[in-house]
Amino acid sequence: MVSVITRIEKAGMPMRTMDPFLFCVYHKDEYPAGNARMEAPRRGNGADFNPKAAYRMYHGDKVPGFPCHPHRGFETITATVTGLIDHTDSKGNAGRYGHGDLQWMTAGSGVQHGEMFPLVNDSAPNPTRFFQLWLNLPKASKMPPPAFV
Repeated sequence: MVSVITRIEKAGMPMRTMDPFLFCVYHKDEYPAGNARMEAPRRGNGADFNPKAAYRMYHGDKVPGFPCHPHRGFETITATVTGLIDHTDSKGNAGRYGHGDLQWMTAGSGVQHGEMFPLVNDSAPNPTRFFQLWLNLPKASKMPPPAFV
C-alpha cells in the first residue's frame, strides 16, 4: 500500500503550500475586552504582525483586521474556530461569521473586500482563531464574477 502522506514538516507562517494553493495561514489572537465601539485598547500601526504578541492589529487601526483591499483571480476559504469576522466587499456583500463557520469568497474578475475582527465582548476576552487558504483558480476559470458565501 502506498502512503498518502508524502512529507511531514514543521509549519511556518505562512505555511508552505503546493499548487493550486497560493497561501495558507493560521491566525490565533487573544484579544482583550473591547469597548462600546468594538475597538481594541491600543491602536494599530498599519503593519502589526508580531508573532510573539498576545494579539495583533494587522492592518487595522482601532478594530483589528484587514481593512478594504483588492483580490483578483483566486478564491479564499476561511475556516473559523473561535471569534468573529466581519466581511464587507465592493459588490455589496456583508456578513458576520465565526465560531466554526466557513466562508468562501471568489475574487474572480476582482473585488475589494475587508475582514475585520470586532471585539464584541466588552467585559470578557475576545479570542480569535481561524485558518485561511487562498486557492488559485485555473487559467480558463480565473475571471468569473466575484461571489461571497
